[in-house]
Amino acid sequence: MATPVLDKADSAPEPGFADSPYITVTFRIRRFNPEISAEAFWDDFQVEIDPKERVLDALHKIKWELDGSLTFRRSCAHGICGSDAMRINGKNRLACKTLIKDINPAKPITVEAIKGLTVLKDLVVDMDPFFQAYRDVMPFLITKDTNEPTRERLQTAEDRERFDDTTKCILCAACTSSCPVFWNDGQYFGPAAIVNAHRFIFDSRDEAGEQRLEILNDRDGVWRCRTTFNCTDACPRGIEITKAIQEVKRALITRRY
Repeated sequence: MATPVLDKADSAPEPGFADSPYITVTFRIRRFNPEISAEAFWDDFQVEIDPKERVLDALHKIKWELDGSLTFRRSCAHGICGSDAMRINGKNRLACKTLIKDINPAKPITVEAIKGLTVLKDLVVDMDPFFQAYRDVMPFLITKDTNEPTRERLQTAEDRERFDDTTKCILCAACTSSCPVFWNDGQYFGPAAIVNAHRFIFDSRDEAGEQRLEILNDRDGVWRCRTTFNCTDACPRGIEITKAIQEVKRALITRRY
């Protein structure tokens, strides 16, 4: 039996099929390694990548193929864990949700650590102050009944809707680290902590609203907010953060929530 041979005409690629989708993109990353130098510096990397990929994919490619010392946080890579918040082209974003094609890959793409928190190495910051502020607002359900409940704590759909928006927070710190007040005074609770306090202050099942309001009535609490809307613009989950902060302020004045 004769072996079938493909005709050259049959094997020719379809028009445009052989064209590579990859482009060369320059990533300009702000590096910092305290073991080497006290000064940060910018490091350029040329990456061949599909523009439909994410910035996180480019960072992986740089770390795995070009420079294994590049340091950054990531976990789920799907916009849920909040680990990979960073400043990309001067704006707080999640690297796993930012497509390269959407941030003008024809020019160098700058990547740096979020502001307001101490940089430990490259794109990794010390999150302890951020999480301390979060813990300080008691982000958990508190009731006066200390006995273990014997049935579910029921809530109407309307009551649930009251605080639905602020349940979406993933603690990425994109909002807090976009706040100019937080940049200048790290003692400010910051938008994320206030958002998580809001989530329980307006929960009809919770009974510690007054305690949280008093915590946020501190000089480093909600009154430090200057309503610049940076936090709302930075939130990758679309939470109306500035609105939530204003609602907490109103609750402090009226004691109605």
